[in-house]
Amino acid sequence: MVSASGKDSSPSKAASSRRGPPPDDIVVLKDIRKSYGKAEVLRGINLVARRGETTVIIGGSGAGKTTLLRLIVALEQPTSGELLIEGNNIVGLSERELNTVRQKFGMVYQYAALLDSFNVYDNVAFPLVEHTKMKKSEMRERVVHMLKELGLDETVCAKFPSELSGGMRKRVGMARALMLEPHILIYDEPTSGLDPLTSRMVDDLIDETRQKFGVTSVVISHDIASCFRIAHQAILLIKGQIVARGTPDELVNGDNADARNFIEMSGVDIKHVSRVGKVEPAQGEGGKSGEVGKREGAGREGQPQPQ
Repeated sequence: MVSASGKDSSPSKAASSRRGPPPDDIVVLKDIRKSYGKAEVLRGINLVARRGETTVIIGGSGAGKTTLLRLIVALEQPTSGELLIEGNNIVGLSERELNTVRQKFGMVYQYAALLDSFNVYDNVAFPLVEHTKMKKSEMRERVVHMLKELGLDETVCAKFPSELSGGMRKRVGMARALMLEPHILIYDEPTSGLDPLTSRMVDDLIDETRQKFGVTSVVISHDIASCFRIAHQAILLIKGQIVARGTPDELVNGDNADARNFIEMSGVDIKHVSRVGKVEPAQGEGGKSGEVGKREGAGREGQPQPQ
């Protein structure tokens, strides 16, 4: 890990293998590579998502975001490297062991991915039916409680997805993702296809959910405005490699041309993007921010700006 001062703050490999990552490093990828035949999709990914924060992975089509997501939630295994979830390396685990790992995650899919033939209640209760032996009365109580926590009353339970607005569908999708009390919520393009007002509502909801339920959020997105609203840490993925990381402000004001070009090409005027709250910079060891929008491995000091 390269700190803001340009010094390597990572512990030695030997010490790291003995102790594992610090408790606050809930998702850790070390030199992760993924190939399909001769095509290498991910090339040496090193990534840390810290507990209780929002990490947004941004990139264009074909950058490798979806493949990275599938590796993190244990739907696929990497070709090489280490992938630690709460300190445990999940590479090489059996399918049974991976099923246990998957329950640490809640997935909020693009367009919510609700089951059209199920009403809201059955959609939200689905994880409980599949993975628990909970009584129907307890299940009903939990579903209704979760919907209320996310701003929906009990009357919505009988509605079908086709009867819901885009914002309501997102809330129902989040309720379903939270049913098994996961430690980590994964969002796949949560604002894709939404109008600006609904997109802002979804950003607010992501941050409110993080704070209310104490979850760690990992967001896969191409939406620069959304990234600037919610990210503690922004990671730019291009052609299967991380080319920049840091707070959104650090990506804008750092010396990484790839980051600045990507932001400029998005057409978003980041000066007029409002934050969902005061997003503090993600802190690394020794209280320093991460790579602060510099080229990966660069030794020069970046120029982080106050939020």
